[in-house]
Amino acid sequence: MGDVWAWLLFFFILVVLLVMLVFQLMCLSDLEFDYINPYDSASRINGVVLPEFITQGVLCLLYLITGHWFMSLLCVPYMCYNYRLYTRRQHLVDVTEIFNLLNWEKKQRLFKLGYIILLLFVSLFWLIYSALEDDEESL
Repeated sequence: MGDVWAWLLFFFILVVLLVMLVFQLMCLSDLEFDYINPYDSASRINGVVLPEFITQGVLCLLYLITGHWFMSLLCVPYMCYNYRLYTRRQHLVDVTEIFNLLNWEKKQRLFKLGYIILLLFVSLFWLIYSALEDDEESL
């Protein structure tokens, strides 16, 4: 039963990451259509970037602690990319360059969104599999 709870926790953490990325994409789209000014958009996005990185790191650590090595290995490229962005100081959106890099920022977040959706489906599969396996054991 503990494995089901772990997968449920992983699922909700992935949903939180998904919401963070959709929020960033919405801010970039609002900026593209002039619904918001560049300063507000950049400050909203920058306020979510570090929590996104920390949440992804916690998720990967939880996969390691619970012994789900395959899922942990799936998280490594995303975490390495975030680490590379952070060490090069490219993780925050610059207010003065946001219009020049708008397409790149949107594309970057769309790839992240696709990756998180893939992890979400794999996690959902393992959640259902673990629940069915626990149900068979209880019979």
